[in-house]
Amino acid sequence: MADILLTHSYHLFYDPKQVRRMQPYPPLGTLYAASLLRQRGFSVALFDTMLEDPRRGFPAALKRHRPRLVAIVEDNFNFLSKMCLTRMREVAFGMLDQARLAGATVVVNGFDASDHVDDFLRRGFDYALLGEPEWTLLELARGIEELPDISGAIPGLAFLRSETQEVVRTAPRPLMRRLDELPLPARDLIDIDRYRQAWKTAHGFFSLNAVVSRGCPFQCNWCAKPIYGSSFHARSPESVAEEMQELKRAYGAEHVWFADDIFALKPGWALGLAEAVEEREAALPFKIQSRIDLMIPETAQALARAGCTEVWMGVESGSQKILNAMNKSTRVEEIPMARDGLRRYGIRACFFLQFGYPGESWEDIQETIRLVRQMQPDDIGVSVAYPLPGTKFHERVREELGVKRNWVDSNDLSVMFKAAYTQEFYRALRDALHAEVETWSIPQCAPCGARRAETLSHVADAARLDCLWKTVERLEKTCRKTEPSLSSVQALAGAEPRR
Repeated sequence: MADILLTHSYHLFYDPKQVRRMQPYPPLGTLYAASLLRQRGFSVALFDTMLEDPRRGFPAALKRHRPRLVAIVEDNFNFLSKMCLTRMREVAFGMLDQARLAGATVVVNGFDASDHVDDFLRRGFDYALLGEPEWTLLELARGIEELPDISGAIPGLAFLRSETQEVVRTAPRPLMRRLDELPLPARDLIDIDRYRQAWKTAHGFFSLNAVVSRGCPFQCNWCAKPIYGSSFHARSPESVAEEMQELKRAYGAEHVWFADDIFALKPGWALGLAEAVEEREAALPFKIQSRIDLMIPETAQALARAGCTEVWMGVESGSQKILNAMNKSTRVEEIPMARDGLRRYGIRACFFLQFGYPGESWEDIQETIRLVRQMQPDDIGVSVAYPLPGTKFHERVREELGVKRNWVDSNDLSVMFKAAYTQEFYRALRDALHAEVETWSIPQCAPCGARRAETLSHVADAARLDCLWKTVERLEKTCRKTEPSLSSVQALAGAEPRR
């Protein structure tokens, strides 16, 4: 038995793109909540939906643990949870129904539940945890049976008032500032061997995830921040190095993904990490997400010392007009400096790109394609503009949205507002650009002496790539919309990047 059964709704095998990538990570956000609850005296169990089929596994977990409280706490550090995929919402609702049949109180926390609090509560959840979930869940677990109506006194909650069925939101809970006070994620609750086997089979090494900070202070107007807002709080370099040491020695990790929205924001923090890692002999290869304007030479050098091998940067566009419209606060000319600086220290530089933002024209798209060809990033991630509630972008295109307002899975790429082109065009553009970047990792044929098989392969790749780009050029003419979003185009006027 367990007092509390924690789970989350992301199931890898409902997301075909991620099955092909096969890079599953444990649900950090769920494990942080479990760790605090357990530290404060609760017996805790975990149903890990990532690799376990929720249709069969979750009812079995309910029967085995017989919890009085079920908490669906999403991994708010994982971009897949942040995408608010409807297939995973269905998983959450299915687990809700099973938990209620078992007689448990059911609570939920996550980006999707924060965006649609009323819908989740009216669907049957007893409580929604708003903002950071750990302390709110702890207080709720302590008080849920002590007083007839403890909920109104707990910050960070939403629930339905029983008499009127109106949604009640308690006072917001202040965000944590001293992250080092949290116990490390309860990784012992997951089946570590299943993750190791998946990684080893697909990639030949084992990667685990960790997080250094919470939040991002920048104001990109398409970025949803329902959990951490625009604050930024980071752990000490020493605590991060100690966790890396534990991942390496206790769990056998050979690589780490730091899932922060933005890594190494504070000046000197990366140098502190390098020194702490070296002192503890805790170095592991790791990848991060950050911004181009943060990848200055001193930071790149310190990151390399600490073990960083790959940096994913939100480049988004090669058009300054579009960067300004996004309020990205970066300049195109900063991109080569970041790319070259990382290359100097042997760090892979990878670009996140976003197409379809309101106001983007074919000329802007071509600027992005030229930038990618000039910079030759080591990898790219391509998406289309995705309006999520709570963003200025969403507010601008709200009246254009139809019935479908969320992607089904991470490969959806549906255009849900009046972009310049249909989604068929953007999908073709994604495929062509990915294919071209992939060819850069293939050694070029030597003028003589190259094996015939390699030569034939290169010829086939070139022919396929030519076909993909011809498809893009054809669709650019046939998929162009005559009336793209006007409200956002007008908002571009006079836009300048914030410095």
